[in-house]
Amino acid sequence: MKLIFAAAVAVSALMSAPAFANMDMAKKNACMACHAVDKKLVGPSYQDVAKKYAGQKDAAANLAKSIKAGGSGKWGPVPMPAQAALSEADALTLATWILAGAK
Repeated sequence: MKLIFAAAVAVSALMSAPAFANMDMAKKNACMACHAVDKKLVGPSYQDVAKKYAGQKDAAANLAKSIKAGGSGKWGPVPMPAQAALSEADALTLATWILAGAK
């Protein structure tokens, strides 16, 4: 019985870890210097990004591409610098997290 309980606790911890890991990833890559979850800073809030991409085909892949390439004009005159050093997998992880409301 103790083994089943320990396994359930471990699974629960693993399932909740990605949200923290993705916030940590956003902080580690300086995303939070320009973006916040729920308000505009230099760039749009993650919630606004999620709303803009809602229902779009390949939204996560397109957002991941924008994260890596950077750009300007989508959200105003301030350009977003490229995150070229970010791996494709990490860019997709961040994009998926953002599209889920950055929770």
